[in-house]
Amino acid sequence: MNRTGAAGQAAPDPAGAVYRRLLGYAKPYRGMYLLGVVGMLLYAASQFAIVKCVKILTASHGSFFAGHTRALLYLPLAVIAMFLLRGVGDFMANYFPGWVGRQVIKSLRAELFAKYLGMSTSYYDRESTATLLTRLTYNVELVAEATTNSITVVIRDSLTVLGLLGYLFWLNWQLAIFALLAAPGIAWLVRSVNQRFRRYSARIQSSVGDVTRVAKEVLDGHRVVKVFNAQEHLRQVFEGVNERNRRTNMRLVSARSSSSPAVQLIAALGLAAVLFVANLQISAGRLLPDDFLVFLTAMLLTSDPLKRLITVAGPLQQGIAAGANVFEALDAPVEPQGGARALQRARGDVEFEHVDFSYAGEKGPVLRDIQLKVPAGTTVAIVGRSGSGKSTLVSLLPRFYDPVGGVLRLDGVDVRDYRLHDLREQISLVSQDIVLFNDSIRNNITFGAAGIGEQQVRAAAQAAYVLEFADQLPQGLDTPVGDRGMQLSGGQRQRVAIARALLRNSPILILDEATSALDTASERYIQAALEQLVRNRTTFIIAHRLSTIEGADLIVVMRDGAIVEQGTHAALLAQGGVYTELHRLQFSD
Repeated sequence: MNRTGAAGQAAPDPAGAVYRRLLGYAKPYRGMYLLGVVGMLLYAASQFAIVKCVKILTASHGSFFAGHTRALLYLPLAVIAMFLLRGVGDFMANYFPGWVGRQVIKSLRAELFAKYLGMSTSYYDRESTATLLTRLTYNVELVAEATTNSITVVIRDSLTVLGLLGYLFWLNWQLAIFALLAAPGIAWLVRSVNQRFRRYSARIQSSVGDVTRVAKEVLDGHRVVKVFNAQEHLRQVFEGVNERNRRTNMRLVSARSSSSPAVQLIAALGLAAVLFVANLQISAGRLLPDDFLVFLTAMLLTSDPLKRLITVAGPLQQGIAAGANVFEALDAPVEPQGGARALQRARGDVEFEHVDFSYAGEKGPVLRDIQLKVPAGTTVAIVGRSGSGKSTLVSLLPRFYDPVGGVLRLDGVDVRDYRLHDLREQISLVSQDIVLFNDSIRNNITFGAAGIGEQQVRAAAQAAYVLEFADQLPQGLDTPVGDRGMQLSGGQRQRVAIARALLRNSPILILDEATSALDTASERYIQAALEQLVRNRTTFIIAHRLSTIEGADLIVVMRDGAIVEQGTHAALLAQGGVYTELHRLQFSD
């Protein structure tokens, strides 16, 4: 079975196809599941044993307790053995499918997480983080419910019902036929309930995503919420999505709650028909009252399994809807892995030739006819007003995005011809949005690197002035940074990110506002370290403070997605153009 599906966005699968695909995840563990099926058979047999006990009690065809004295003596022990068998069967029917279910959850989560790692940047631009997290947690749990727990109920109770129905036909086929008069009504009810459950389940998953999204935004931005006194506004926003989730769930609860009385009503009609025919047969002497008591016991025992079969439709349809949502992500295309050309270490020659780029949607062109040659070892500063396309331009180098027109070359080769892994090995990035993981300072510096010694780590930390504060901490470089690095100050987080880039020792360096969170003293130290670092490296520096890039080999000025000027600091000032205006605005004081 091809779990990842074909490349490209797949159309939603029909329910049956989705469910078959879900069962494919349980197939490797079918041996454990078969043990659960054995438990289901034992459980179903215990139901038959209850009817058999009633049969023994009424075997005299007369008084309720007359005859079969020896059988009555052993009956208490038989009851204990029967319920012991029932308990063992119930345990096996729940434990082993439950074990399989957790394996399915693990497999699905691992596959989905791996898929997330391979998704393109544009995918993350379209999808909210909350939606991705909801799919990875809540939806996957619902899938396991459908593939194991629900199917356990279906198999166990179906076996029970079929066994009891077979016994009913053996006892009195005429009465059994009248008992089955309720079957068409129950089948129609099951079909109707399934459709409603599937519809409501998709809406519930969407509403859970909304709840997660609002909560995550508040938790991530709690400082902004507090300083702007926006608590009441966000309470109202959360109340809206929370109420939508409640209403949607109540529709599901209403459908589930109404199904059980409906089953009982339909079953009551069948029971009434059986009682009517049985009365006629007893009056005619063709049916003994004791035999009818056995028949009635077996018939009533089918009531609970039938109700459970109807009730299980809810979790089953929820799981199918969740599975369709998960498979939608698993079938989405991953980012292109590039060509077959290997690249050990690049020289660092970069050339943009008539490069155009635009995001999907209605944003319009972001980059227009970019022509820029950057020889290896050159330090290029890119300046311009916000929204001019500076960050988008450097995002094309590691292929976060691909140009929609023109060619971007590295060492004279189209970057799309290189293997993506090899291409990204050539690039280190420090952005203005610092990302640190909930680990130690050391592990954040060595992130993604292998075979790094202590001396190399400390050298990078010293060059980025991380040791200046890390050596003052009780655990030094082994100090945890906390969630998103919040145990460190903004400047400290940025220094750790710079140390991470320094340690990688890549031939191409991208600094996107890399010193924006540093105090003046630290920035001077970092600038001195960077002057040594950028030697023999191609460096792209995005900066708003022009004082930090005056020594760059080349300054590129962007406006509205196009390069309007390029040259050295002195040459651009002499031109008296856009760069001069930017410089005048910053240094007018």
